[in-house]
Amino acid sequence: MNVRARRWAAEVLGTFGLVFAGTGAVVANELSGGAVTHIGVSIVFGAIVMAMVVGFGPVSGAHINPAVTIGFWLARQFEGREVVPYIASQCAGAIAASATLHLLYPSSKSLGVTLPIAAPAPAFAMEVLLTMILMFVILACVVGHRLAAFAAGLTIGMTVGLCALFGGPLTGASMNPARSLGPALISGQLEFQWLYWAAPIIGSSLAVALYRTVWAGTTVD
Repeated sequence: MNVRARRWAAEVLGTFGLVFAGTGAVVANELSGGAVTHIGVSIVFGAIVMAMVVGFGPVSGAHINPAVTIGFWLARQFEGREVVPYIASQCAGAIAASATLHLLYPSSKSLGVTLPIAAPAPAFAMEVLLTMILMFVILACVVGHRLAAFAAGLTIGMTVGLCALFGGPLTGASMNPARSLGPALISGQLEFQWLYWAAPIIGSSLAVALYRTVWAGTTVD
């Protein structure tokens, strides 16, 4: 397997792990009558992101998120020719994870799908802001401080968990189009996919602009 194929495989596996564990915690909470709790789900999402960054970061960068891939490309830290293969790999991993959960627990109605609790407008704004926070931290870790995989994974995972704690009840705190696509596609709840694609991509783009402003003089041109 060549280097590019290994990177794509790492993105498939990393995103599979993220969606399987993260939305699996949501399914477990649903089917157990709340045994996991919202705090528990948030911890699982943060922990699995940390694990995937540590496990696959040295191979592919562990983007495991189309918004992150686009953000790195906009920040001139990622080749344009790799954007589509990375996003395709991430979506494939997410869909496979949701299909696996459906096979294991067919009685789950949601499979961890992300849905806004109220009107789409505040949910859109929330997803933009959550993703902006996440992508800014990722750039600070990877480009600014150039942290090793463990330190970057710990910081990014804690940021995901933090955002999920307060944003989860409002929007699902997706921050990740692939994470939202998998459960939505397998459960047939595709109504808000436009929101969970557009908002994270906009949030990631804003984070790049903010990073350029705050970290002037770093390697982001």
